[in-house]
Amino acid sequence: MPLIRPSSDLRNKYNEISDFCHKYSEPVYITKNGQGDLAVMSIETFERIVGKFELCKLLNEGIADVRNNRVLSAEDVFRQVDSAISE
Repeated sequence: MPLIRPSSDLRNKYNEISDFCHKYSEPVYITKNGQGDLAVMSIETFERIVGKFELCKLLNEGIADVRNNRVLSAEDVFRQVDSAISE
C-alpha cells in the first residue's frame, strides 16, 4: 500500500520521508489540498525505474528491427568490426 503524506510533511518531516524512501525503495505520494500532487523517491529508485524504461525502449527497437528484417548475421557483424579495426 502506498504511503500518502500531505505536502506539509515535506517541510516538517523530511527526514522521515527520506528514510522511508531509502528503506523501502518505494515512492511517497504527496498531496496538496487533499489531491495527489507529487511522488517522491530516492535517487536509487528513480535511476532503477529510468533504467528499466531505457531497457524496454532498446528491446522494442530490437524487436522492430527483427520484424522489419533489419538484422545481420553474427559473421557479418564480426566482419564489419574486423574491418573497422583494421582501418
